[in-house]
Amino acid sequence: MNGEQMPPVLSIIACEMLEDELAYVLSEDHDLNQLIVVENRQSFRFVRKLKSRNCQSRLFPLDSIPTFLKETNNSVSVNPLKFLLKFPFFKKTPHNILEKNKEKNKEKTIVVVNILKLGLHADCQLLRSEIYQNIRKMAAFSDGILIFYGNCGHSLRNTEEDFKDLPCSLYFLKDKKGEIVDDCISVALGGNDNYAEVMQSGNGTGMIYLTPMWASSWKQMRTESNDTSDFNENFLRKHYRKVVKISNEISIGSEFDNNVLNYARTFNMSIAEMEGSMEIASKSYLNAKNDVCKKAVSN
Repeated sequence: MNGEQMPPVLSIIACEMLEDELAYVLSEDHDLNQLIVVENRQSFRFVRKLKSRNCQSRLFPLDSIPTFLKETNNSVSVNPLKFLLKFPFFKKTPHNILEKNKEKNKEKTIVVVNILKLGLHADCQLLRSEIYQNIRKMAAFSDGILIFYGNCGHSLRNTEEDFKDLPCSLYFLKDKKGEIVDDCISVALGGNDNYAEVMQSGNGTGMIYLTPMWASSWKQMRTESNDTSDFNENFLRKHYRKVVKISNEISIGSEFDNNVLNYARTFNMSIAEMEGSMEIASKSYLNAKNDVCKKAVSN
């Protein structure tokens, strides 16, 4: 979709459950051209979390983003250097100046974030449908799309094949083996192998894993779940004995502690603490961003 000097556009379709991880990795990136957040019911809390990390963004409805990007492209194309180069004094090294400016612009990415609502993983067909619908919409103005989801119930199993003719690249949250991570807990624990090891270490003890978003959102999801097994009190009390609190860079503060304690008391579980990792979220984002930048420069 790039014009002459348009920066590459990396779009991110993200699960609301992973908004803390995404806010963290974006706030750590100090070399963005612009950060745009799709305006919806999920976006406002995400924007507040970005601001708390001194990361500024702009809100637009999804349908308005192509127009905004087009206007941005037009404003970039009206390069003041081109005007100045009409004058003899500035004609000594016009080609070098323009090329350096063009390459510098392509190194700074425009990121567009679309947060999808909690609870879609409860229905794999609905989850896949929502992700696919947004891929199609965002591909029209994107150079690449990062699917900031785990492979919840194998919902993303055939995504790459289904979109093999897409005009932009697709990227996923992947572990060291190059496999799409199983779910948001696998993201928090650093990959599928780490997740499997943690589950095996329980020796058959049922364990519930809580990240900050899980701990703060379970009551809302319970209300909306129509009493599925994930939140059925009798089921949880019967099959689970322990809450595993996953701590990392995004879990600082007493709110997470209080939410975990409240969950454990509600379902009569003990609490264990485990160190998490931001590696999957950070590396997957940087790999996607670097790849779209590389392709933009080569073009």
